[in-house]
Amino acid sequence: MISFPPQFPRLSRSVMLFGLCSLLIVSPTWADTPRVLPQGQLPQDKRLGEPRTLNDYFPFTQVSSTAEWAQRQEQIKRRIKIAAGLWPMPEKTPLNAVVHGKKDMGDYTVEKVYFESLPGHFVTGNLYRPSGASLKNGIKNGKRPGALCPHGHWKDARFYDLGEKQREQLIAIGAERFDSAAQNHYQARCVQLARMGLVVFQYDMIGNSDSNQFLEHRRGPREQMNNSELGKWGFVSPQAEARLQTNFGLQTWNSVRAMDFLLNQDQIDAKRILVTGASGGATQTMMISAIDDRVGAAFPAVMVSTAMQGGCTGENGFYLRIGQGNIDIAAAVAPRPLGITAADDWTIELEKKGVPDLMKLYELAGAKGKFEAHLNTWFKHNYNHLSRTQMYNFVNRHFELGLESPVLERDFTVLLKPDLTVWDEKHPAPKKTGDEHERAVCRWWTEDSAKQITALLSPKNKADLAKTREVIAGAVDVMIGRQLPLAAEVNFELSGKEEKSGYMELAGLIRNQKHDEEIPAAFVQPTDWKGKIVLWVFPEGKSGLYQADGKLNPAVKELVDAGVGVMSADLFRQGEFLKPGEKTSENPRVQYPGKTEKADQRWRLSGVYNYGYNDSLFSRRVHDILTCIAFVQNHEKRDVKSVDLVGLEGAGQWVAAAAAVAGPAIDHTVAITDGFRFAHLDSSFDQNFLPGIVKYGDISAFLTLSAPQKLWLLDADTELQKQLHSTYTAAGAAEAVALYQGNKEKAQPDWLKFLMK
Repeated sequence: MISFPPQFPRLSRSVMLFGLCSLLIVSPTWADTPRVLPQGQLPQDKRLGEPRTLNDYFPFTQVSSTAEWAQRQEQIKRRIKIAAGLWPMPEKTPLNAVVHGKKDMGDYTVEKVYFESLPGHFVTGNLYRPSGASLKNGIKNGKRPGALCPHGHWKDARFYDLGEKQREQLIAIGAERFDSAAQNHYQARCVQLARMGLVVFQYDMIGNSDSNQFLEHRRGPREQMNNSELGKWGFVSPQAEARLQTNFGLQTWNSVRAMDFLLNQDQIDAKRILVTGASGGATQTMMISAIDDRVGAAFPAVMVSTAMQGGCTGENGFYLRIGQGNIDIAAAVAPRPLGITAADDWTIELEKKGVPDLMKLYELAGAKGKFEAHLNTWFKHNYNHLSRTQMYNFVNRHFELGLESPVLERDFTVLLKPDLTVWDEKHPAPKKTGDEHERAVCRWWTEDSAKQITALLSPKNKADLAKTREVIAGAVDVMIGRQLPLAAEVNFELSGKEEKSGYMELAGLIRNQKHDEEIPAAFVQPTDWKGKIVLWVFPEGKSGLYQADGKLNPAVKELVDAGVGVMSADLFRQGEFLKPGEKTSENPRVQYPGKTEKADQRWRLSGVYNYGYNDSLFSRRVHDILTCIAFVQNHEKRDVKSVDLVGLEGAGQWVAAAAAVAGPAIDHTVAITDGFRFAHLDSSFDQNFLPGIVKYGDISAFLTLSAPQKLWLLDADTELQKQLHSTYTAAGAAEAVALYQGNKEKAQPDWLKFLMK
């Protein structure tokens, strides 16, 4: 077998593996373990470094043309929707909105609102309307603008009541002009916007103010919610996370439905809708503005930055900030107007890190003058009078309100909690709260997704198949996060070779230069090579080419004897990626910095802090398979006629995913899934855990995307077999799929015959 002692030289040039090879190497005797690197030395692979966290650096991804930006913008939007569990969008059930308790404040009114964003889950807030002297403001073609105000994470934010001493301090430093606004800056914003002629809906974050069906907005893990039975799990559980059910997703859905509610109000101008909020409210402002084209202008305050991305589970979603950050997300509203503010917090470097990128983008998009940034960095984290005034004048300009500039706040009468709360004797608060309600939300979400996705997995014709690929391939693209590398991105460093009877054994490192990844690989090259290469994927890595006695695996030997080249590799955290005694059973867990030990345990256990910033171990192994495919397919001076994939039991799911991404680059795929289902995993840190895959059909999602490429599958699930038959028939390739029906212990001759076709 393949092994080289530490003193054996590693060659510094790329060489070909199959076909003519001019480099002659005299190899040492092969040892028991197929190593490429010296014992104890790990690959020089970027992924072995520290995982990314919300406190890392997230620069804007540069674009150089409007066409490139249009493509990038769609990628950002789709990633947000998938991260929020909103791809495709859930069914919009009746809002059943209740508006009551109107208070006439002279030049504006305040009403109490609650509606159902999904059956049984209530969004709560207050509706501010112009009245009296304000009625004439903002009217254009008989309609007036509107505003959504997600309030953020200040405790009891809508009922906020800052103490007298703190109010005096804010006024003293120039952060506020009036005691009323200092007491409740949330209310001040809504009052002024209503006075400017806007209809304003301010709504609660889940677990805050009247949103009492969730006990808290920073949802932590509860073991009793970890139950695989439908209707028995909550958000922080492998079952929910495998379906992309999170605080972040529900909050974003609430924002979508809040937009629906606002647009249902009389005389609303659908083309002039503002969204504005600060901190966590700014996060929601960015998200809804990116994914909902009904937003006319966005003004997220003190959140857009290349630094801290959002600390709450309501601000973090799976995949959300892989390859993008808050600058990219805020930019997705372009060319619609965008205003942002900075303070003495994580946004303090915005002037140099972010603003130049956004200004350049808006110029590129032909929207110069529609972006503005206000760097109020002498104030701490806030949405104070200065920032709000900047927002009012932004709205006045872009919505063409015609008000005298500068638009300034006036004093107002602060309404307290009894005046604002939506719940009273005639409108009692929901009885279903806490764990019971959370389970109900997850159940509805699961059933809604199932109705949509199940139909996509059994397309009846080419039109159905196109829709299937749009939705499921769109999701897989984000979940796997990698396409087949270009030939120029991959090279190879040969470490050694040894001639055997009828074949040559070779070993070396395949490098993905674009991503700084390095993969130890082994090859068996027949003397009489026919141009076919099989990439052999095994649960233990490249050692799967061999038996315990060092001889070739019998199936590998049969392929080689038939003139087929066989390649295998140590995928990420297999074989030579591991230190002595290290196991591959789990994804590494991100440690949340700056928290107490108890708090760290709570943050750490929520998967959004791992998979919101880092690829899963499953995805990284698929990346390695794709890199290997690109190498063997494109290496110079080699006439490769076909590349096949074989994933035996324990690796069939990786091969299924790689084949789904690689498409026509693969000729034959053999996948032994044998009942493996992501839904059966009981840990969000399992080596095979892939957030969201269960939502999109589990293993079926990958196998469906294999059509029309040739597929041999061992899996006794009759429903899966029906789905694949339907998909391949719709693709006009019914004969390309072989669904093995026999005894799995006797399957090898069948799939070997399939490969030889």
